[in-house]
Amino acid sequence: MKIAYIVDVFPNLSSDTFILNQITGLMDRGCEVDIYARMAQTQSQLQPDVKKYNLLARTFYFEAMPVHRLQIALKAMSLVYRNFHKNREAVLQSLNIFRFGKDVFTFKLLYSIIPFLDKGPYDIIHCHFGPNGDVGATLKILGVFKSKLITTFHYYDIQLALDEGAGIYDRLFKEGDLFLSIGNDNYRKFISFGLDKKKIINHPVGVDLTKFHYRPQSKDFIDARPLKLLTVARLVRVKALENGIRAIHKLLQECPNLELEYDIIGDGYLREELNKLIQDLSLENIVRLVGPKDQNQVMEAMGESHIFILPSNNEATPVVLMEAQAVGLPVLATAVGDVKEVIVNEKSGFCVPPGDVDALTGKLKYLINHPETWAAMGKIGRKHIEDKFDVNKLNDRLLDVFKQVIDGDMWKTDKTYS
Repeated sequence: MKIAYIVDVFPNLSSDTFILNQITGLMDRGCEVDIYARMAQTQSQLQPDVKKYNLLARTFYFEAMPVHRLQIALKAMSLVYRNFHKNREAVLQSLNIFRFGKDVFTFKLLYSIIPFLDKGPYDIIHCHFGPNGDVGATLKILGVFKSKLITTFHYYDIQLALDEGAGIYDRLFKEGDLFLSIGNDNYRKFISFGLDKKKIINHPVGVDLTKFHYRPQSKDFIDARPLKLLTVARLVRVKALENGIRAIHKLLQECPNLELEYDIIGDGYLREELNKLIQDLSLENIVRLVGPKDQNQVMEAMGESHIFILPSNNEATPVVLMEAQAVGLPVLATAVGDVKEVIVNEKSGFCVPPGDVDALTGKLKYLINHPETWAAMGKIGRKHIEDKFDVNKLNDRLLDVFKQVIDGDMWKTDKTYS
């Protein structure tokens, strides 16, 4: 089976390991996979599997659009000249004003199809995130590929439809053959957007349990000080990392003799703002923004930590909570999106209301004061991830779904995973 993946950033050190795990899992199962990305990461460090599977040789990038209209038009003329011979009909159709209206004037269609013109054919185009699914729909409409089009939605693409109206995905919803919801919250939103139920299958993202090894928390480890807390997240507004930092400050005000360290792995545009908050709260010796890390480094950090925290204001189905529980950490997160599907609330960890620093502090204080619960929480969390979010089981199922879509037999697929 030959599959094209359309994604935002690849490779991506900071996040989206679930996409990498899908790609490598399908390759392990004999599939041939090409990757089309809007951009490459800015960090020079790569996830180990990118090198292991030689994925950069299979990665192709979209044409970058200049900022100014005249430059966009001039580059478009150059693109037509250099690529017309690859697929004349598709290039001409991308400029068909009677069919595509204003999208022709922006040259959006032309720019989006360029990297695909001399590639393929593919059995499946699998797009992660709605806007990339729209590119896949464009490829089908223009006749670049006759592949089956499957799109997985996550958080920002669902939020985009809530903010701008589901009409932004009209073309995709019409042309798409199948849509994968990664949790019940996404499924409900798909239905509210008017997407045909027959086109939706629940299929969550998962983690590779052969990499995230379970580590029962021994008494010596539990008793070790300083107490190590960990968050892995992009430094962006929706992750609400300032609430985690404020919870640490409040906790230390209530328990000034507490010895702890709080590391935040990740990068993003809020780095300076969060650093300032850390300084303003005099937490420089407690809270560290340690920057982005690859998957192996994240696993190592989880193995050295006692408690995992994710204080987000919104989420879909956060993989990092799966990873933390797979390692055996008790977790503390906010009840947003499908977090309550990922955490066994009050058994593998706790969910608190988003934005509630007092509640976050209270549950963190409870966990710290009851270390005897950590081992049992970790065991329950690991079992839950094994049952629901093992990426190897999920990749077997995904390949089966792909085969059924190709055979026109998709409705025999079990559409639930709970």
